[in-house]
Amino acid sequence: MSKPDAGERILSKLGYRLGEILGEGSFSKVKAATSNKYKGPLAIKVMDQRRMSSGMVYKFLPREISIMRKIRHPNIVHIFDIIEICNKTLYIVMEAADTDLLQVVCEMGWLPCVPEARDIFVQIARAVQHLHEHNVVHRDLKCENVLLTADGRRAKVSDFGFCKETHGSSDLSHTFCGSAAYAAPEVLMNIPYDPKKSDIWSLGVILYMMVTGSLPFGNTNPHSIVQQQKKGLVFSEGLPPLPGPCKALITQLLQFRPASRPSVRQVANNSWLTGHLRIRKPSGETLEEH
Repeated sequence: MSKPDAGERILSKLGYRLGEILGEGSFSKVKAATSNKYKGPLAIKVMDQRRMSSGMVYKFLPREISIMRKIRHPNIVHIFDIIEICNKTLYIVMEAADTDLLQVVCEMGWLPCVPEARDIFVQIARAVQHLHEHNVVHRDLKCENVLLTADGRRAKVSDFGFCKETHGSSDLSHTFCGSAAYAAPEVLMNIPYDPKKSDIWSLGVILYMMVTGSLPFGNTNPHSIVQQQKKGLVFSEGLPPLPGPCKALITQLLQFRPASRPSVRQVANNSWLTGHLRIRKPSGETLEEH
C-alpha cells in the first residue's frame, strides 16, 4: 500500500478518509470518502492545479469555487468543504451519488417517459431554474453531469467547471463550453450567445437522450452537427413510442433560434412534467393525468 501524500495526511487530520477512485479526468479524480464531521458517504474531487491551463487556474476554477460555495438546492450536488493544499492540490468535498444519468440510460437503453424520465427531468429543470434565477448559467449540461442517488429517484446536477454569473440577456458568452453533442447551434457556430438559452437547448438534448437512448443530432464533428440542427428535429419511426406532450416539449427546447426556446421557468412548469396534463374526453369531461 502506497504511503499517503501530504494532502491525504492533512485530510486525515481533518477527519476525512479517502477510498476507491470513482472517476478520473485529465487533471482531476473523484474518490469515495467518509468523514467524522458529515454523515453518509461522501465524494472528494481531487484537482491538480499544476496540470491545468492558466485559464483554468485563474479564470474558471475561482469562478466555479465561488459559485459552488453559495448555490444550495436539493437537485444540485451539495458542497461541504473546499480545501486547498500548498502543493497546488484542491480537494472539493461533496455529497456522493450512486451513478450518473448517462450510465443509467446506457444500461436501460432508454427510460420510460412516465414516470421515470419525467420525474428525473423535472428535477433537472428545477435545478437549472434555481441557477438561472440566481443569475448563474451552467454551460455544460449533459447526461454525465446529472448524478442519481442509489434509488434512482433523486437527480443532482453537478460539474460547474464552465459555470458563470450572468446579468440579463444582453450579457452574452463567447467561450465554447461543453460537449458538441449537447451544444446549441449558436455555440457551435462560434456566435456570441445567450448562455441561458444555450442551457435550454442542452436540456432538450438531455430529455431526448433519456427517452430515446440516442442523441438528436449525432455526435460527430461540430460542422456536421450544425447541419443536422439546421434541418430541424425529426422523430424517426425506429424510436421508442413517445407521448405527444413529451415530443412537443423536446421540440420547444430544440428550437434553432434561441429566442424561440422557452425560459427554464416555463420548462419547469410544463404541464406534462408536473404531472397535470389536462385531457378532454369526447364527452367534454376534463380529467387530470397524474
